[in-house]
Amino acid sequence: MSDKDTGSSFGIGFIVGAAIGLAIGFLYAPRPGEETRELLREKAEEVKEKATEVVDKVKETAAEAKEKAVEVAERVKETTAEAREKAQEKLKEVKGQTK
Repeated sequence: MSDKDTGSSFGIGFIVGAAIGLAIGFLYAPRPGEETRELLREKAEEVKEKATEVVDKVKETAAEAKEKAVEVAERVKETTAEAREKAQEKLKEVKGQTK
């Protein structure tokens, strides 16, 4: 796995852990049930929004990585073709000199 994968995994784990911690904290807090449920709904919505942001960022990063990989592959292909042409030219030169 790359470092970016580890960072994304950590981010998602952190958000989920924070949500669980908040939920447990709210459940043990001395508040009326309705108030506690409302707080849980609000926090769940916040976690959902954060998770959506993380997913969007991961998708964006993956798209950028794919684009860069395609560019690098194209450059490698071009460089290989140029090297092959030069090698063929040198081979022709060497063959011409040995005749």
